[in-house]
Amino acid sequence: MKIGQLAKQGQVGIDTVRYYERHGLLPEPQRQASGYRVYDERDLERLRFIRGAKALGFSLQEIRELHRLSIADDGQRADVRALATQRLQDVEARLRELQSVRDVLTELVKQCSGQGSIAGCPIMETVIARMTEGTAP
Repeated sequence: MKIGQLAKQGQVGIDTVRYYERHGLLPEPQRQASGYRVYDERDLERLRFIRGAKALGFSLQEIRELHRLSIADDGQRADVRALATQRLQDVEARLRELQSVRDVLTELVKQCSGQGSIAGCPIMETVIARMTEGTAP
């Protein structure tokens, strides 16, 4: 199949396929005499694997490692579990950050009447204060 067919069946854009090739997630494809890339079912499977891992938040490097483990004769569940555990910890940290942002924004929206000029607006004052302090919520 050609790149357009692979992209369509893999539910990604053609540029995404090329991006994955450049970053070593998809192997360099065979080429026809005309120069067109030619892909097979293994490439489609691998593209779907990448999409599945991306949907779980794995980075490109982690996806590369997951794929390596999936095809290695000595691949171990413990290695896969370790990668997933690290990803889970990252997600939980991000959720805590987002919860903090939500709490601050909720309070600021309650404090702001939505009426009058920007001067004295608690939302703007907080944004400016955090900008000058360089702090996050």
